[in-house]
Amino acid sequence: MPELPEMELYRIELSKYFIGQQITWVEINREKSINVPVSQFTEELLGSTISGIRRRAKYIIFDLSSGKHLLLHLMLGGWMFIGNEHVSPERTKQVILTFGNTKLFFIGLRLGYLHLLTSEELHKKLSVLGPEPFDPEFQLEDFKERLSKKRGVLKSILIDPKFIAGIGNCYSDEICFEARLRTTNKAADLSEGQVISLFSSIKPTLSRAIQIGGYMDYPLYQNDKKTGSYNDHFLVYECENLPCKRCGTLIKRIEISSRKSFYCPGCQE
Repeated sequence: MPELPEMELYRIELSKYFIGQQITWVEINREKSINVPVSQFTEELLGSTISGIRRRAKYIIFDLSSGKHLLLHLMLGGWMFIGNEHVSPERTKQVILTFGNTKLFFIGLRLGYLHLLTSEELHKKLSVLGPEPFDPEFQLEDFKERLSKKRGVLKSILIDPKFIAGIGNCYSDEICFEARLRTTNKAADLSEGQVISLFSSIKPTLSRAIQIGGYMDYPLYQNDKKTGSYNDHFLVYECENLPCKRCGTLIKRIEISSRKSFYCPGCQE
């Protein structure tokens, strides 16, 4: 499932293409991917201009000139592709938005969705989320206070969107590796220094993934060489039985609440 780095990359690239562009056609091939009748969805989008594109946690928000918003959550298996009538993945597209000669294809939205919301509905939907890792107001003392209220293991805490927004299965492992902590450690057992190390590992880990290209399996547009490049740069995630890049010990895989997790038994305490 795409996490903060992948969605942030999408936000950056989509903004280059679509901010200020008018929606000239709408095609819905799966009604369950949207939240209102097809006729209403189409009528409200046609002629609207994309006035802004934002990210919150693992969501992308398309702000419309009408004052409403499209809220996208790709969930497991969802992705997007920027193409046209002649350049298009040979996949089922659940939703297609057309901007003149350019099309934005929404693919794999079996669990994901593209919902049309008012500002009030959007605020309510997002209000339960925790702080953004890159928010200037998200500082060590806030992190300490939040963590002090938790009794679970680090893996479960980091992937909780109410604790901190945008971190999932992959980057929770990568962050713990960077902090030299095992994902099975309980928050209540961490020393002051370990808490600082954990906090100090969040932004650099996510920033590195954004810079490299995230771990998506599919390109965003034709000849896209960046999206998904992080697949070749994992520190520990999906690296079972490979030597640790820091100490050479073989990486191990475990299960935490039915989720796979990877760590180095040599240099993660």
